[in-house]
Amino acid sequence: MAHLQRQGLRVVARNYRTPKRGGGEIDLIMQEPDGTLVFVEVRHRQNRRHGGAAASVGGIKQQRIVFAARWYLMRWQQPPPCRFDVVAIEGETLVWLKAAFDAST
Repeated sequence: MAHLQRQGLRVVARNYRTPKRGGGEIDLIMQEPDGTLVFVEVRHRQNRRHGGAAASVGGIKQQRIVFAARWYLMRWQQPPPCRFDVVAIEGETLVWLKAAFDAST
């Protein structure tokens, strides 16, 4: 989170969960200075065995994040632009994947 804040993003919510069972969860919801909402999935792996941190955000996980984001956006009359990012941490290396997937996933 601190890395993203240093890049100018502001924290809106942490560990957002949909109120219904079987829904989704979003690690961080942040906002760019231009107003874009950024839904961030954070993944940590010690090494690249089994594909690494970014590869662990597969299709089902993406669908759950998109579901939670849509639920979150229902409170907005005019939703701002949005994107889905992944922060992949492998050992001591952090990689920020902007627009890692989209809502059509």
